[in-house]
Amino acid sequence: MPTTLLIGGARSGKSALALDLAVAFDGPVTFIATGEARDEEMTARIEQHRRERPSHWSTIEEPIEIAKALESVADGALVIVDCLTLWVSNLMDRGFSEKEIGDRARDALKAAVSRAWPVVVVTNEVGAGIVPDNPAARAFRDLLGSINSIFANEARHVLFVAAGRVLSMKRPEEVFDDVLDR
Repeated sequence: MPTTLLIGGARSGKSALALDLAVAFDGPVTFIATGEARDEEMTARIEQHRRERPSHWSTIEEPIEIAKALESVADGALVIVDCLTLWVSNLMDRGFSEKEIGDRARDALKAAVSRAWPVVVVTNEVGAGIVPDNPAARAFRDLLGSINSIFANEARHVLFVAAGRVLSMKRPEEVFDDVLDR
């Protein structure tokens, strides 16, 4: 089944779309949550997200080992991974190198695309704004952009979400004929 990458800015509707896709799926759903409750505000957000999900869905709260989490999901289930942004941040905070994070991303992607059932992966687009003013923020932006590209290159569907609307993103080779008037 296809892997779908939902990418967009903060509060753009990515997670809501992931939930809508899962509700429309005729089968079980497993939600892999990467967020960690590191402060009161994040604790409240996580609780809100838990309330938004149907109680019969399975939830795996896994901030680091998303490849293993994906591999543990039973056959027949649609999986939502929400989100790569927090996952990359978690890995960076724990001192993983850029190479180690890239390797983990490829392992997670391999686990996602090998499933016979849909996988929906949520991530933020962080490269469209201003250049961050500090090296750590720039390193995060650059690394997340690379991880997003790894997933986008293998996903069957890449959907850009902005203001609750969706744009399908094509591969460069898919637009060559149109651009070159062939």
